[in-house]
Amino acid sequence: MISSVDTGADAAPRAGLFASARGLAATGVALATNRLSLLGVEISEESSRLLAVLLYSGVALLSLAAGILFLAIFVTVALWESNRLLVLGMFSTLFIGAGVVSFFVARSLISSGSQLFAASLAELKRDQASLNDH
Repeated sequence: MISSVDTGADAAPRAGLFASARGLAATGVALATNRLSLLGVEISEESSRLLAVLLYSGVALLSLAAGILFLAIFVTVALWESNRLLVLGMFSTLFIGAGVVSFFVARSLISSGSQLFAASLAELKRDQASLNDH
């Protein structure tokens, strides 16, 4: 009967291979963790920025609308006897013009897109390039 004797010669390359595979897996997990963390930070920053923009835009819009409305009423009452229809027509044109310009600016901003994941995508492309080099 022939017995197989383990001399340890095959054990060392296997141990090295498994250690290398574990090291590679640990590096992959660490890389994925870093990238997911970066995505989380980007989402948090973008949501904070968006909330601030919406808040300040809302306050600005309400303040400007109230100010322009009171200005229109003031000028209309001041010129009530002489040119009230002209003043009302001018303010109507001003308000409609401002609305049209605002619409086109908003449409332009929407079509320009967001830079939400730009840093993460750049890092992933850098990772891919470095992996292709090796």
